[in-house]
Amino acid sequence: MRSLFNGELPACVMFDLDGTLVDSALDLTAAVDNMLQALGREPAGEDKVRQWVGNGAPVLVMRALTGEMYPADDAIEPELFQAAFEVFLSAYTQSNGRYSKLYPGVEEVLLHLQHAGVLMAVVTNKPMAFTTPLLQALKIDHYFDQVLGGDSLPVKKPDPLPLRVVMETLGCQPEQALMLGDSRNDVLAARAAGCPVVCVSYGYNHGESVENCSPDRVVDSFTELM
Repeated sequence: MRSLFNGELPACVMFDLDGTLVDSALDLTAAVDNMLQALGREPAGEDKVRQWVGNGAPVLVMRALTGEMYPADDAIEPELFQAAFEVFLSAYTQSNGRYSKLYPGVEEVLLHLQHAGVLMAVVTNKPMAFTTPLLQALKIDHYFDQVLGGDSLPVKKPDPLPLRVVMETLGCQPEQALMLGDSRNDVLAARAAGCPVVCVSYGYNHGESVENCSPDRVVDSFTELM
């Protein structure tokens, strides 16, 4: 991390949530499979859900209903989608935080950055109704100076607006900031916002190696950031 800033720590770090700080795939799988079974369909299973995560809850539901990574907008009747989405939200309310766990080294890095006076934020595409309870369940909510969910603004990543809003709120210039994520969405948002981006290799990037997205650095563990 220091190597990107000439030996100094960044003034602020923006973290993606799912697949970066937290392995939440089992919670999401439980909700998706509950939804599909309620509709009389076969469950998707963890492997598929891990590939579908990353673009927000509505896209996840659409992928689960169609079985496709990039379904057409009209692939599912609106009435069916709305019914499925409501079942998913209800199911995820029950499973959110139940099986999720922090990736190794995450809390150590958060504590280190907090002690060093680095401002921190979460920028996720997960709706705020699930983001806040998950951070609280994992007892890391107190580390963050700001949290933006996928429904906090009119747009979400890969649009750069969430990153720009965080940097403006925290008084941090793009060259002083760092985005830390796991997917193409994080890289595209950071590039458009003008800040460096580091990605973890283990997250949710739709089955594609995140190295193909050309972040400034790829790490296999949060401990490498120390």
